[in-house]
Amino acid sequence: MGDKMVDFLLNDEQKAIRDAAREFAEKEFPPVAEKYDLNEEYPWDIYKKAVKLGFIGMSIPEKYGGQGLKTLDACLVVEEFFRVDAGIGMILAATFGSEMIMMFGNEEQKEKYLPPLAEGKQICGAAFTEPAAGSDVAGIQTKAIKDGDEYVINGTKTFITNGTVADWFVVLARTDPEAKKRHEGMSVFVVEADREGVERTKIKNKLGIRASDTAELSFKNVRVPKENLIGIEGNGFFQAMMFFNTTRIPVAFQAVGLAQGAFELAFAYAKQRELFGRKLIDFQVTQDKFARMRTMIEAARLLAVQAAIQADTGMPDPGLTAMAKYFAGKAVVEVVDEALQIHGGYGYIGEYPISRYYRDAKIMEIYEGTKEVEKEIIARSLMGKMPSKIAVLRKPPYM
Repeated sequence: MGDKMVDFLLNDEQKAIRDAAREFAEKEFPPVAEKYDLNEEYPWDIYKKAVKLGFIGMSIPEKYGGQGLKTLDACLVVEEFFRVDAGIGMILAATFGSEMIMMFGNEEQKEKYLPPLAEGKQICGAAFTEPAAGSDVAGIQTKAIKDGDEYVINGTKTFITNGTVADWFVVLARTDPEAKKRHEGMSVFVVEADREGVERTKIKNKLGIRASDTAELSFKNVRVPKENLIGIEGNGFFQAMMFFNTTRIPVAFQAVGLAQGAFELAFAYAKQRELFGRKLIDFQVTQDKFARMRTMIEAARLLAVQAAIQADTGMPDPGLTAMAKYFAGKAVVEVVDEALQIHGGYGYIGEYPISRYYRDAKIMEIYEGTKEVEKEIIARSLMGKMPSKIAVLRKPPYM
């Protein structure tokens, strides 16, 4: 339905990728979506099928066993998965964190950590957020103190995607607690989940995306070799900002896909639901809702596509990425709210999928940068106040 609006921007290969993702999601997700949501269970069976079809590790270069897809190509899959179910769609996050290694890792790290992800033999995660430092990345307290040829890590991370299922994490920690500026003296490490001192606790009873695994991580005197340092010691904050500037683009597509799916559910319902002897779709007030919903979805989609194309043809733009993520998050929350309203009382009953879409939508305005943070980035970008060091970090080689 909505994707026809951007068809003129896509080549035949991209359309084929999108159609394959749609076929897979529509076939595999609906029969089990409610079960995984209610049980807060990771969809291992769907994950294994996705691996076989090449939907996992799509952006990992072919050299390391991945598909080597560009940002837009991979995001077309993201949109289709989230259009059907956001919780199961999060299986695409099985390689979330690998972007840090692709951007800043050395050749040995890429050869060691990327192939197992692409082959579906391992899952990774990214550990940045802490109980007292979410949006304020510069406020993290986890420390990594050098001791000979090792670093000793102590601290706590929370709201970590794939927290209890990942084999390793990229972890942001302070290597120089005495640094003069808050955003200095941070570094990024690979921390294997089976290292002594790593404890993982699953976070339960989330509002939405319940099939996605989320956990709190605790590091107690966890030792990692110096070879696990990613990039340059002390450059961690700037690497993290570049990481988010890249990974927020797929989140915009997540929101667009979720909004599109909710729109389609509501549209189908309105065409068959009768009220006062007329179809619900025949009322002008209903038509007005759909007109505004469709407009918001298409505007969000085109903004997300623009951000993806910018990433594929040059350096990802912080302001544009923030705009795409902010507006798509706003759009999906408003669209899903209207979609549930169109369902009336039935939308409030769990047996109708729209209630799950409603619960899943809100996270789009929170993770990977809250809507308040995104607006701050947009404003700072307008005023030319983005950290200058981000501009000199090299372009991610996988784009």
